[in-house]
Amino acid sequence: MAKRAKHRWGRNLTRLAISGFFLVIFGLHVQGSQRLELIDRVESYLYDARVQLTMPNTVDERIVIVEIDEASLSVLGQWPWSRDTLAGIVDALFDEYLIHILGFDVYYVEEEETSGKRVLNDLAATALGDLPEFQAEYRRLQMTLDRDTQFAESFIARDVVPGFIFKSSLTADEPEATGELPPPLIRGDAITGWTVPFVDAKGYLGNLSVLQQNAETGGFVDTPLIDPDGVFRRMPLVQRYRGDLYPTLSLAIARLYLGSPTVSFVFATSDPGQYSGLNLEAFRLGEQDIAVDEKAAVFIPFRGRQGSFNYVSARSVLDGTAPRDMLEGKIVLFGATAVGLHDLRPTPVGARYAGVEAHANLIAGLLDGTIKQQPAYSTGLELVVLVVLGLLTGLVLPGLGALAGLLMVLGIVAVALAGNLWMWSYLGLVVPLAATLTYALLVGLLQINYGYFIESRSKRQLSKVFGQYVPLEIVEELEGGGAELSLEGESRDMSVLFSDIRGFTSISEKLDPKELTQLMNEFLTPVTKVIHEHRGTIDKYMGDCVMAFWGAPLEDADHAQNAVLAGLALIQKTTDLGEPFKARGWPPIAVGVGVSSGEMNVGNMGSEFRMAYTVMGDTVNLGSRLEGLTKHYGVQMIVSEGTMRKVPDMAFRELDLVRVKGKLEPVAIFEPLGLAEGLDEPAREAVARFSEILKHYRAQDWDAAERLLVLAAAEKDELLYNTYLGRIELFRKDPPPPAWDGVFEHLSK
Repeated sequence: MAKRAKHRWGRNLTRLAISGFFLVIFGLHVQGSQRLELIDRVESYLYDARVQLTMPNTVDERIVIVEIDEASLSVLGQWPWSRDTLAGIVDALFDEYLIHILGFDVYYVEEEETSGKRVLNDLAATALGDLPEFQAEYRRLQMTLDRDTQFAESFIARDVVPGFIFKSSLTADEPEATGELPPPLIRGDAITGWTVPFVDAKGYLGNLSVLQQNAETGGFVDTPLIDPDGVFRRMPLVQRYRGDLYPTLSLAIARLYLGSPTVSFVFATSDPGQYSGLNLEAFRLGEQDIAVDEKAAVFIPFRGRQGSFNYVSARSVLDGTAPRDMLEGKIVLFGATAVGLHDLRPTPVGARYAGVEAHANLIAGLLDGTIKQQPAYSTGLELVVLVVLGLLTGLVLPGLGALAGLLMVLGIVAVALAGNLWMWSYLGLVVPLAATLTYALLVGLLQINYGYFIESRSKRQLSKVFGQYVPLEIVEELEGGGAELSLEGESRDMSVLFSDIRGFTSISEKLDPKELTQLMNEFLTPVTKVIHEHRGTIDKYMGDCVMAFWGAPLEDADHAQNAVLAGLALIQKTTDLGEPFKARGWPPIAVGVGVSSGEMNVGNMGSEFRMAYTVMGDTVNLGSRLEGLTKHYGVQMIVSEGTMRKVPDMAFRELDLVRVKGKLEPVAIFEPLGLAEGLDEPAREAVARFSEILKHYRAQDWDAAERLLVLAAAEKDELLYNTYLGRIELFRKDPPPPAWDGVFEHLSK
């Protein structure tokens, strides 16, 4: 009972450990100490899914996009168009179509160089340049050919907002600034001491001074906050350059549309010394508070896929065919949609989305107050939810069955999705969801699998594994339960058997590969059957060698006897194969068998690439050495003294006291002769006589030992007797020391 309670407590600890381990991993991710890229990717996917699921898919008619499209390029030529053409578009939009505001999602850094200006300047550099008449005409023509000025004059007294580019980095030889910036939205002296991590620009590509000075304001059009997956989801409302804050094009246009109200930031504290990204809550535009993150960035509130705003071709504006009612009184954005102009980018609502329409979405969101907010407490909320899930999966889920547990996990996922979608749709909150869903699914399914597959079916799983090694009847015992089983390494008292074909090299040389394969199959099949019949576990086949053991996975009190009986049966089965092999033209085979018993390690061992249920240890090595010694003594099977002592019902003949390679202590080796009760009298006498021979041999009584060996050899010619006769002859010439213990050292394996 105590053992069962201990086992149950161990299972509960395992369940808690599973939930706790992943709770720590996911908690570190949420807290930001160790971000998990996979969770971030899932979070991005879920954000995009919520955008697509809830976007209104309506057309906002307040904002119109005048596009640099393929049709315009085909008529007006490649981009950039001449400045007088652009001036004509601006004039047409304000004078003919009566638009309200014009924003440029393009910028004009360099002066336009025309062929007429080049010729005029070349003439001014000659002697003509000194003539008063030429100088007057030069000034008149210069004004006529200065299209940049014409373009800039089209901005005068009109609400025009040109775009510019901030640079996030600079190369070694790259100029920091080109062109001119508009006045900053907030000067640096107003934010001195703040620790808000605004996006910092290193340089800029501004518009020509003549253009910017005639414009009402300006805004950057670059997108510095592209997410790691390359998708454009957020836009900073401001960027910092040399301490001053400049607005994005969308903010500059929205502010101009609202009458240029004052702007400021809202913090969670009234202490200016604590104005930081952590305390930053909103950007205040007049009376409206716009929720921002720590970088003063917002999520772009996409209305739908591309086409959520009316589009008008720039060509139709110039030729007067654009619909007047579509443009009158509207905010107009001038930008590129042609593929070759490279202003298409991946967004949550499209992989090739026009950048100018992204600005239109942000303008609409600023005017409508539909920008969603990721609240400062979202991290704490996530952590609380994860802790609750950890308790549910660690304490409640283990007590449920597989089906009930699965329903519980699916219920958690459904509640999390519904709650998150409610906060998104009705509260305008962007609360992270990926960590919650992933934790619930991952840990929930792990807990269910642990309970169903590891606890409820552990016996069956182990028996399937052991089915590769053990006979069918033991597999059935494993499935029936009763014993505690494990694949983990442990030390047990067991027996191991090694069997090897004698002269296999010469046999293999006589057969082609196909015949050799057939021979090995014909040999190994009955050998395996013999081992299984004696409850042995096949460890491995090593060419012509078979390794098996007894005492695992199920404990076997008679492991030594079963191993010895299996070895004897294996030898007999090999003999029985003689006639069938001869009939097929194959050479006869004989085997050597070694058996060793004692403590050895058993378990699933190997590497991360391959595992095997096997045995290891000195006892195992000894078994291999004993098999190798069979050919030295002319016997087919040798067992260790440890094996012999565990099988009192069998008769053995002691062969020698040896020191094998790899072991320092001497080992007594024995030949099994069969069950003691079945041994005939001549065999008993032969065993007794050889025991007497060993007694004289170890006492260095060479004459007595030799006399008995000669008599024994006369009765039965055995390599064993001749081996000892050869040793005696050597010892007479080179006697061992007086304290010799009779041990013979074998140097080969």
